[in-house]
Amino acid sequence: MTIWAIGDLHGCGHEFDELLKAIDFVPGRDHLWITGDLINRGPQSLETLRRVHGLREHASVVLGNHDLHLLAVAFGHGRLKPSDTLADILEAPDRDVLLEWLRCQPLMVESQTHQCVMTHAGLLPQWSIERARQYAREGEAMLSSRQFFEFLPHMYGNEPARFEPALRGNDRLRAIINVFTRMRFIDERGTLDFSAKEGLDSAPEGFRPWFCFERGDTERLIFGHWAALEGRAPGAQANVRSLDAGCVWGGALMAMNLETDQVVTIAAQKPRQ
Repeated sequence: MTIWAIGDLHGCGHEFDELLKAIDFVPGRDHLWITGDLINRGPQSLETLRRVHGLREHASVVLGNHDLHLLAVAFGHGRLKPSDTLADILEAPDRDVLLEWLRCQPLMVESQTHQCVMTHAGLLPQWSIERARQYAREGEAMLSSRQFFEFLPHMYGNEPARFEPALRGNDRLRAIINVFTRMRFIDERGTLDFSAKEGLDSAPEGFRPWFCFERGDTERLIFGHWAALEGRAPGAQANVRSLDAGCVWGGALMAMNLETDQVVTIAAQKPRQ
């Protein structure tokens, strides 16, 4: 079975359909990995979410920060921003089905055959794959349970900025989710910076991209989240592949064949911003 990993969709439904045609995607023969942020900012958030939901057994999706934002807004613990394109989802007759499916998606996906791991934002270099798997399962168990609704009021926040194994309760869950869905720049101790969101030259003093620190394993880490990288990872000291080429900002939607490393891109329909 061929696995194609695809970067953040962000509601770019037309480009998603064109990309599936370009890679000759056949459900059952092929399988998709998607790096999260299925929705928001793009013009077809509802259509895109329905499209991926319809591919359920043929697609593996990890949760991104925009997906969690949708869930927070939908369940009364977040506010729509002027740039959000979520209203159609919130008003859709099938919203409950879509939201329930979304909150049960994982934070991390693996393929031992291809020696690949996918998360939305990346992996701390201090975490082994085994440890990351453990932490992902902790977060996923909460997100898919009734505990999720108790956690929602406490999900947002930048503290603690560094994960410590001794953390407990909401602080522990928040730190885990921030690593998987929000991480960009870190320091050598694994402290996350949440202020810088642009390119590499926006790094605060003492901070570097998480992938510029060496790891003790060789698995390829596939991630999205960081549109300013335009599908690149300059200076990487780990085996990584960035797939968010900023389609929603006028860049491109990118897919990579996990077996052959073939990359296929579809240019955005909207002008670059």
